[in-house]
Amino acid sequence: MSLMINEECIACDACREECPNEAIDEGDPFYLIDPDRCTECFGHYDEPACIGVCPVDCIIADPDNIETPEELKYKFQQLQTEE
Repeated sequence: MSLMINEECIACDACREECPNEAIDEGDPFYLIDPDRCTECFGHYDEPACIGVCPVDCIIADPDNIETPEELKYKFQQLQTEE
């Protein structure tokens, strides 16, 4: 599943810099994660990098975008062909 940022976000920019898929953008008033680009760091890291650097723990699973590990792998592969 992709992740999402809730309203507790303080817009510190730490997560955006860590995202290997460039899935995080500055929003108003808080940052947003593009579910089409978020692979929960599958193919890059063992755990989502954004969660590890978030100082307020505002990054959570997006209940509207539940994906299997196979779907995350496919999405990762598709994003790699874009580069």
